[in-house]
Formats: sequence, C-alpha cells, structure tokens
Amino acid sequence: MNAHPPSPALTVATSVHNGERFLDAAIDSVLAQSFGNFEFLLLDDRSTDGTAQIIARHAQRDRRIRVIPSLGTGRVAALNSLFDAAQAPWVAIVDGDDIQHPDRFARQMAEIARRPDGERLVVLGAEVQMVGIDGQPIARPAFRRPLDDAGIRANLEIGAQLSHNACVVSREAVRAVGGYRPAYRHAEDYDLWLRLSEAGSMANLPDRLVDYRIYPDQVSSRHVVEQMRNTAIAWLAHRARSAGLPDPTEHIATMPPLEELDAWFGEGAARYVRRRILDRVIYSPEALSGDGWTALRDHVRRDGARGSRLWRAAARLVRAGHPIKASTIAAGLIGVPRMSSGA
Repeated sequence: MNAHPPSPALTVATSVHNGERFLDAAIDSVLAQSFGNFEFLLLDDRSTDGTAQIIARHAQRDRRIRVIPSLGTGRVAALNSLFDAAQAPWVAIVDGDDIQHPDRFARQMAEIARRPDGERLVVLGAEVQMVGIDGQPIARPAFRRPLDDAGIRANLEIGAQLSHNACVVSREAVRAVGGYRPAYRHAEDYDLWLRLSEAGSMANLPDRLVDYRIYPDQVSSRHVVEQMRNTAIAWLAHRARSAGLPDPTEHIATMPPLEELDAWFGEGAARYVRRRILDRVIYSPEALSGDGWTALRDHVRRDGARGSRLWRAAARLVRAGHPIKASTIAAGLIGVPRMSSGA
C-alpha cells in the first residue's frame, strides 16, 4: 500500500479576480520560497481575463498547487472557501498582485515554532514594502506596526495593525470564530482580526517580507467610504462582545443604514461611524461629493458638528466644482435651520 503523503505545514491561499496582469510574478514568488513544505491553493474568482489559464498552467508544473473551485462570488466567499479547503494548521494569505520575499514563509514559520504552545498565537503578520505598478518602491512616511500582542490590542481601534496580505493565520482559530463575514465587505480582514483578538494572541515581525503593489484602479481604492463605515461598525461590534453583549451583526448579510445604528448599538453609534468615515475622506473632495456626501452632510445636520476642518471641507467642494453641496455644509455650520437634504 502507498502511504499517504504527509500533511503540509503551511497552506498558501490566494484568490484572484481578473489578475492576469501580475499573477505570473506573484505565483513565481511563492514557488521560489526557501521554505517548501506548503500546499498552494489558487482560486479564480470568476475572472473574465486570462487568470484561469495562468493558474492552470502553473498547476501543471508544480504539484504543490491545488486549484479550488469558486463556490460564490466575491472576496469573502473566496477566502472562506480557501480556509475550508486548507489542509495545514497555518494559512499564509497571499494576494495575486504582490511579490513574496524569498524567506517570508521560512521567517514566519520559524517564529511560530519558537512561540510557546501556551501562548495560543492565532495570527502572525509582517511589514510590507509598498511598490508601484512597475514594482519600484514607493516612498511613504515611516510606519511601524506594533510587534507584540499588547501593542496591537492597544491600537486596534485606529486600524488593523496587521497587513492582511502578509499574515499567517491559524486555520483552526479562523474557523472557530466563524471565518470572514460577508456583511463586512472591504473590511472583512479587520473584522476577522477583532474576533481573533478575542480568541488568542497576535504578533508582527518587524521585517518587510512582502512587496505590496499599489495602483489607482485596485479594489481597495474604489470603496474607501464603505470600507471605513464597515471598519467603524466592526469596532462597535467588538466593543459589544467585549462587554458581554450580543453582536447584532453576527448573522446579517448586509449592513443596516447608518441612521439605524443607534438602535443596534446604543446612542451615539451613528455619530461615531460618521466621524470615522470623515476622518478618512475629509481631504478628498471626490469622496466627500460622492459616497462620503451623506456622512458629511449628516455629521453637520444631525450631529451638530462644527469646526475649521469642516469649513475647509466646504472650500474643497467649491474648488472641486460642487458649490451647492458646499453651500449646504456652510449653511449648517452657521446654523441656518433648514438644509437641503438632496443637494
């Protein structure tokens, strides 16, 4: 009888939608890792370009690759399918447009092995190097994520503190907390980190182990308002769970309108979410006049918000060619009783 092959120590999980532009290089960077004891799961999320053909070609060349069928539509369904199919206890998340440094998996798996069993580590991240379309580094202000569990927890409200595409995650822990949740679209990783923080410890390596590609038309840059709204709601849900209260978003498929959040989480919830949205988009007249408009208008009209940054937001709207919306904000700031809700 032939013995079954040993289970891999690591599952590498990648879902791709219309990623032919960078996918070859991304796959090659995984297959070239110095740590080789992994399976590589590739899921084509119903692409209409050459993604499926690229995946099939690589799968023929390397037996570590398994092609996972797409059972749903969208990134959340794809990520859950990958975790369901994973055979290893640890899952490395890899995006189809990034480049993995050759020792990424070796460094992270060595750190996991070094940790005492009683620590119950559930996620280990790393730093990333921002690069452009051409792969050249992008100069950004210095930013260092906290390295230990205490530092990550202390800063979770202001941001994820873990780069999703540079993390190795406990498969068991992800499944135990319910996986990625569809209601938190574009903030599904942040919501997962918050729930994992309630199940175990988190850490980051200080080294840059992934080249994280940034370009104007990528999904994350097109949904910033929805992402920030869902990020803020995820924090409210985390705060409710931490207080021993039910999570009202536990079984929902889509988020409620902002005006209903006070009934879900208590008075002040909607104001908190609107403020978090504006903190993210206040310097972008495109976002303020588009998806962020309702949050800006209601922050002034319903929350009674004032301040110089809102006057500057109105000025940006004027310069961007939105005088009616700018005047609506200005009227609210000077206390004119009736504001145009349809501007």
